[in-house]
Amino acid sequence: MKLYYMPGTCSLADHIVLEWIGKPYEASEVARDQLKKDFLKINPSGSVPALDVDGWILTQNVAILNFLADENPQSGIGGDGSAKSRAEINRWLAFANADVHPSFAPLFGATAYLEDPGVIDKTKAAAKKKLRGLYEIANNQLKGRDWLTGSRSIADPYLYVTLRWAEKFEIDLGGLDELARFRTRIEADDGVQKALKAQGLI
Repeated sequence: MKLYYMPGTCSLADHIVLEWIGKPYEASEVARDQLKKDFLKINPSGSVPALDVDGWILTQNVAILNFLADENPQSGIGGDGSAKSRAEINRWLAFANADVHPSFAPLFGATAYLEDPGVIDKTKAAAKKKLRGLYEIANNQLKGRDWLTGSRSIADPYLYVTLRWAEKFEIDLGGLDELARFRTRIEADDGVQKALKAQGLI
């Protein structure tokens, strides 16, 4: 398997999961200026992650994470085998992927086209407010749990990646003690440390 990634992006979640499953893989960094050039041959949408499995290219983070979980049931990161367990994992994976991640868009520059600094600043402030609310939901979910669904799953590294972004953009996470505890726990994980080092993030 070969993972195409950019350091610190959502592809870090896949990198972590590859470490967790413990099977051989290669990680290939994609330069930002190649996303819309040579990399289009691998992923026509010009985004990471992409996973090459013996010549079969899989894109989209949720698809890759679920594939890795299904291919490695012994890891437990896809649940206990029951439909309820997997649905719960996918609920929180979707929360990270479809609720939290897109809410960062203004902070990543998606509203720069507005060309009005005052308006752009308002979109960023609104994004920060929305993200605070979403993280409060995650914080409540983590009460009495070490991981989002009780046991470690493919949802956890995605949430973790967004917490790194939250720190970068100075999102107010004050008082969200469960989230702080979650981040401390996951960052102490050997697989997470290996992925962070491989991406040059520590």
